[in-house]
Amino acid sequence: MGFFSGVSRLFFDVGILSWDVLLTLSNLVRRKRRIGHVTPEGHPGYGGHWPEYRPPKETDSRCSCPALNAMANHGIISRSGREISFAEIGYHIRATYNFSATFCSFVPHFAARMLKRSYSEDTFDLEELDLHNAIEHDGSLSRLDSALERKQSTKHVPFIEELLAAATGKDKNGNTVITTRDLSRMLGKRRAVARAVNKEFSLSLFHKIFGSTNAATLVTVFGGRVDHLHSFLHHEQLPEGWESRIRQPHGLTLMTFNKTILGVELGVREQDWAEAAREAAELHTAPA
Repeated sequence: MGFFSGVSRLFFDVGILSWDVLLTLSNLVRRKRRIGHVTPEGHPGYGGHWPEYRPPKETDSRCSCPALNAMANHGIISRSGREISFAEIGYHIRATYNFSATFCSFVPHFAARMLKRSYSEDTFDLEELDLHNAIEHDGSLSRLDSALERKQSTKHVPFIEELLAAATGKDKNGNTVITTRDLSRMLGKRRAVARAVNKEFSLSLFHKIFGSTNAATLVTVFGGRVDHLHSFLHHEQLPEGWESRIRQPHGLTLMTFNKTILGVELGVREQDWAEAAREAAELHTAPA
């Protein structure tokens, strides 16, 4: 059974990558979606009109991913964050953020494998995605490491404020934006400091790429705009009038996304933050 399951996964992954290449090439020659029409008509958020935002209740399930939490907070998926279908969530991710069909198929399949569930038949609660060192990882830009904060849906406000304050760019309309270089710089600091203060710190190459993937979303989907990211990261809320900055007709493909992800990751320099890490370690061990 294990052998055939492995072969099936291999064929699935090869099929996704092949499909992704075709979508990437098609994006190059097809006209982009019109501004104001990125979200499909009939889907929540069309024309920038998002369903009512409601903060989660104590009994609701949330995770370390602001994008999924925001969809729950707006009722795009179950407001409780519970019993979410693996097979259906990809559609909502695609329609809300304009990721490609390949991305939106691969990610839920990966999550189902991680949780040892059936993609086609089972459901999950958002908090279940925070299995440490599966998708959730140390060195986050918006969360303390799980050794310091077990409930990974809990935002760490100082990290978010520091990230937004690190923005150095401007878009064509004069809005302050976070750049890939800013993200690399802040990831370097977070990793260096986390490594210094968390005795259980771990970050494999796989999870470094995951961290850069999360960071890259801020510049691809949100265009890096600090005013929009303030709402998204602090409140996990989609601003009224907002739509994804991805306008390609087939959405953001894995191949195209990887260019930004690698740009972020290759720019990370933990060694530049050795002094900040030393100071953080001293503060962390100092008596209260």
